[in-house]
Amino acid sequence: MKKMVSRERKTAAAMNRKMRVLRSITNSHAHGKTSIILDATKYLEDLKQKLEKINKDIAMPQNSTCYNSYPVQLRVEAQDKGFLIKVFSERCCGGLFVFVLEAFEELGLEVFQARVSCSESFLLEAVGIKDDKESNCLDAEDVKRAVSKAIQNWSTQVN
Repeated sequence: MKKMVSRERKTAAAMNRKMRVLRSITNSHAHGKTSIILDATKYLEDLKQKLEKINKDIAMPQNSTCYNSYPVQLRVEAQDKGFLIKVFSERCCGGLFVFVLEAFEELGLEVFQARVSCSESFLLEAVGIKDDKESNCLDAEDVKRAVSKAIQNWSTQVN
């Protein structure tokens, strides 16, 4: 009988500790178990809504019509041994960088130097160097057409 009472006290003490932890995590000022649990339920619902909003905000740029609503600006300049390529959009364009790099590869250009920013807007400044003799016949217009096509391919895949 004594062991049973001791076990019940330990269980009650453990439950009280867990309630105090739950109360502190959820910033509840309640004292009763039912009120603490109700506050915790409300707290979890608020967290769920915040998480859904964050997920929606993260997904929005990837599902946006960046190419259509915020035109992607492209500039290509010939340099001594390669090309300076600048791509800019006012909106972050998730995945666009990969498409541009694939265009470089198809052209036989090696990325010599690059700077990329895609926090609120998208900016790519890259120097592509000709890596083989076949690339010697490339001019700035060829590169511009290939990168522009990559941007269009990205746009159709995103939309």
